[in-house]
Amino acid sequence: MNNDQLQQRKSKVIARGQGNLYPVYIERGEGSELWDVEGQRFIDFGAGIAVCNTGHSHPKVVAAAKAQLDKFSHTCVMVNPYEVAVELAEKLIAVAPGDSGKKAIFVSTGAEAVENCVKIARAYTGRRAVVAFNGGFHGRTNLTMALTGKITPYKHLFGPFPADIYHIPFPIALHDVSVKQSLKALENLFKVDIAASDVAAIIVEPVQGEGGFYAAPAEFLQALRSICDEQGIVLIADEIQTGFGRTGKMFSFEHAGVEPDLITMAKGIAGGFPLAAVVGKTAIMDAPLPGGLGGTYGGSPVACAAALAVLEVIEEENLVMRAAQIGELFKQRLTALQTDYPLLISDVRNQGAMIAIELMLEGDSDQPNTALTQAIIGGAAEHGLILLSCGFYANVIRFLPALTISDELAEEGLDNFEKLFRGLVG
Repeated sequence: MNNDQLQQRKSKVIARGQGNLYPVYIERGEGSELWDVEGQRFIDFGAGIAVCNTGHSHPKVVAAAKAQLDKFSHTCVMVNPYEVAVELAEKLIAVAPGDSGKKAIFVSTGAEAVENCVKIARAYTGRRAVVAFNGGFHGRTNLTMALTGKITPYKHLFGPFPADIYHIPFPIALHDVSVKQSLKALENLFKVDIAASDVAAIIVEPVQGEGGFYAAPAEFLQALRSICDEQGIVLIADEIQTGFGRTGKMFSFEHAGVEPDLITMAKGIAGGFPLAAVVGKTAIMDAPLPGGLGGTYGGSPVACAAALAVLEVIEEENLVMRAAQIGELFKQRLTALQTDYPLLISDVRNQGAMIAIELMLEGDSDQPNTALTQAIIGGAAEHGLILLSCGFYANVIRFLPALTISDELAEEGLDNFEKLFRGLVG
């Protein structure tokens, strides 16, 4: 069975809304390499959207999952719990930013983690409203779509959305949105649309994921912390794409020296097994009554075992430090490319191994070059690459290599990317 045949089969049985970026069907993966059903090899610069931070099929993660399967696969942590979930909660609390006492809950997806943060914040504060940011992405459920600050493709055709959700600009210096302007917009929001005393939470990605890999300045996150403290608002850190060593810290908020009240965790948590968590300050986490939080598959024992192995690999292989090294390697290579194409590449940015280039038209950073971005993604597979795009205007190429990637493999992939880029633009 080849890729074309599988794509035809897929089109007949899976709804078009759940499309696939590449008509490439993977048969196996190892580290930062994938092989499709036709035997073609790809260097993976997406890691399943920042999920496989420890690489594909890391031996330690595979062994842990297999060992747990030999014991049992499911009982529901809310019915008959198990030590592997307790141990993982202990370790997540230990690595979370800040010194406050904390507790955790387990769910299955990042969107569930975000929804539960909102529930917890509302239970704790007795308030209703949530403030989010333009360009932010928080999930695909009805509530998390409302929090997401972009219409197409996430929200188009799917309304109405829940009330009491408000958006303000995210500070992006490249596009002339300053920290001062963003904070002023929050101040105006409290005066015009919703009183601060009615706001349960502010949710923010320390680096916007789908929004374009823009990092929140440290002073901005510090200011949000102060405002939340002054107003009794819960500060939620959406660390779903930034967590588990990806940014050169275990969690991105650490770059700003800020302790959030609640943290969403998913993606890189379990090496590809479906698992997500909320970790937060004890008094806030304990606000919901018994039975108010949970889910049938949350805290799967197999996923918890895999997650414990992921944490061990991150520590043993120094992957937090490695993320910073990978980021520097990519930034050097991509900045050199920018020097050759100053009218096409408006920015090269990274926080650790969360790396992006933004594409523009005619040297104008306010004119997004969406067509070139689409052409690069469309040609990636022919150059042996898996690449992802993002951005408010879909004009950003993001690089999310596994934190276990070797310099040699990264250089090979970047060579392929450069050939692809130069071939398209001349």
